[in-house]
Amino acid sequence: MSGTAHPRTQTVRCGNCGRTNRIPAAADGTPKCGNCHQALPWIVDATSQDFAEVAEQSTLPVLVDLWATWCGPCRMVSPALERVARDMAGRIKLVKVDIDKSPQLQQRFGVQAVPTLLILDQGREISRQTGAAPPNVLRDWVEQTLSRRAQPA
Repeated sequence: MSGTAHPRTQTVRCGNCGRTNRIPAAADGTPKCGNCHQALPWIVDATSQDFAEVAEQSTLPVLVDLWATWCGPCRMVSPALERVARDMAGRIKLVKVDIDKSPQLQQRFGVQAVPTLLILDQGREISRQTGAAPPNVLRDWVEQTLSRRAQPA
């Protein structure tokens, strides 16, 4: 990864070699293991203050999870989304937004119910799904959205 890194970082263990890597919330490119150079899952939290930098300026398509701590289905879908992000490392970035901490984003995206999932491509919404779903359904939705994005118009 190159460019200016966002000051917030998280640590991620590489699924290939087991090495721990620091991943910034926002940066150019895609995160790769410093040891074996495999793609790493990119899972970060964002707020209204850093959403533009973390999600909209991402060079990867972004899966946005708009959720709330009081929402049971949100807590059920979160591990499924993280699994999809791990399975699709290097192809998508998962950005989680707590709507209670970022009501401006809830309003901006017209979120009526949580969880609401969005796929953004260069900051533009290209797909939306509301409600919880199992990992295979979520992965299929993301895969289909990305394959439509790749096809010429």
